[in-house]
Amino acid sequence: MAFFDLPLDQLKTYLPAREEPPDFDAFWQRTLAEARAHPLDARFEPADFGLRTVETFDVTFNGYGGQPIKGWLILPRQRAGKLPCVVEFIGYGGGRGYPTAWLPWSAAGYAHLVMDTRGQGSAWRHGDTPDPETEGSNPHYPGFMTRGVLRPETYYYRRVFTDACRAIEAAQAFDRIDPSRIAVTGASQGGGITIAAAALSPAVKVAMPDVPFLCHFRRAATLTDANPYQELQRYLTTHRDKVEQVFATLSYFDGMHFAARAQARALFSVALMDEVCPPSTVFAAYNHWAGEKAIRVYEFNHHEGGGEHQVVEKIKFLQAIWPVD
Repeated sequence: MAFFDLPLDQLKTYLPAREEPPDFDAFWQRTLAEARAHPLDARFEPADFGLRTVETFDVTFNGYGGQPIKGWLILPRQRAGKLPCVVEFIGYGGGRGYPTAWLPWSAAGYAHLVMDTRGQGSAWRHGDTPDPETEGSNPHYPGFMTRGVLRPETYYYRRVFTDACRAIEAAQAFDRIDPSRIAVTGASQGGGITIAAAALSPAVKVAMPDVPFLCHFRRAATLTDANPYQELQRYLTTHRDKVEQVFATLSYFDGMHFAARAQARALFSVALMDEVCPPSTVFAAYNHWAGEKAIRVYEFNHHEGGGEHQVVEKIKFLQAIWPVD
């Protein structure tokens, strides 16, 4: 797809109104308090995948509802003192796979915790975390976008965003990580989770969302026919009487609202031909971001965004903030 969204000069100033629910903050404070009523119980079991320059740990911690969430922790073997940690969230449909897929940050000298996404990990990389929740399991279109979507209390991403905050707490609990130097990152769905986590967890000092999903829902659902936003379209095609109810739920999960609360130093990326997460939805979150920020624009790319170029940009960005020996 060629350019289909606003031109870049308009994207740079695109600042749509945020129609957030009045109890947005109270909803998330209550959600996280309920999760923290359960012990975190973060466990780090050594795992041998034949990687000799890094240490790998099979991570389990308790997320939403005290339910176990899996992850990987990867550390460079050569290190001095406690390390800054990058907590990474995964794109839609993917799982944690094996540590062999997650080596750049440890190679650059950082601790790296990768959170498995509950219920996902069967589309393109395997996952190991089920989603045991059945409450609010309204009829939904296949995928995750409409699961529990009739109420914010039962919506799927309430659980995922809570898991993300608990993943950050798990990273802070590991004795070889500096709890004051936590960064978050991810692409697509992982980018959307990154934005939410940066707003919900004061521990996050650096956020690096790439081509983020889960932003400016109403515009995305009417601008692109690509999945996963198409799941919303298909659901509302059938449930014609639920349009306002669905978007009322989604207003508790919109990256624009989280961005307006995020104080971490941020590096975004966007692709101007991205038909999956349209650039105006990315800029909607970026332009509302409350903290110090920068964005890398990939003019001729689709949802792959900056790819390995952006990985290098993020490593340089973090090294300028937290150099490691």
